[in-house]
Amino acid sequence: MSQGRKASERLAGKTVLITGASSGIGKATALEYLDASNGHMKLILVARRLEKLQELKETICKEYPESKVHVEELDISDINRIPEFIAKLPEEFKDIDILINNAGKALGSDTIGNIENEDIKGMFETNVFGLICLTQAVLPIFKAKNGGDIVNLGSIAGIEAYPTGSIYCATKFAVKAFTESLRKELINTKIRVIEIAPGMVNTEFSVIRYKGDQEKADKVYENTTPLYADDIADLIVYTTSRKSNTVIADVLVFPTCQASASHIYRG
Repeated sequence: MSQGRKASERLAGKTVLITGASSGIGKATALEYLDASNGHMKLILVARRLEKLQELKETICKEYPESKVHVEELDISDINRIPEFIAKLPEEFKDIDILINNAGKALGSDTIGNIENEDIKGMFETNVFGLICLTQAVLPIFKAKNGGDIVNLGSIAGIEAYPTGSIYCATKFAVKAFTESLRKELINTKIRVIEIAPGMVNTEFSVIRYKGDQEKADKVYENTTPLYADDIADLIVYTTSRKSNTVIADVLVFPTCQASASHIYRG
């Protein structure tokens, strides 16, 4: 039996919750799961931009008519809403099998001493508090059936800090520490805890970081061939479609032009 067919069979019928699913890596991951399972999956797609989610749902339903998709507006930085969101999921979507903690952002690139308090708050609320609170809300579902996958989107910034990224790096170091602690706490279960840590990926990330300045965002990727959202989506689906006794615990992934957070070849 081919690896693709085995993966398809392992994923078939599973329910996946993806945060930040309206664009970028989240959107690409939703589509990759459907492709890998031949459309035989249930997707819960959440983000702040409901209209984008509805557009994605329409596309999915046309291309994969056998799939089931639930979309809902959810800003995971609003941590008080998370328990209610999980509790009120439609019955056929309640039994979550895979959680993809993808939502995250960088805001600004100021040096320490010049960082806006709102930017500090915004990054920690989304990248750390929201991720932790959603994981805590989903974990009882996994514990009840002694199974499930938790995938946290980390970053090279959570392994190697760099100038002008202090707060974003701090949030991603926090994600790494949380992931490692969670994996150790769940060692007596069949719940898998996975971290995907990308280097440079060309998505809306830099546009958001530079607060809509497209010119600044474009310069990040100038004279490079970066990774793209579908490259990371492919890894996410791969790690969660392995045999149940296999945990691909940590993945650090770079484009070929990158060797570290600050070592990028621009040829």
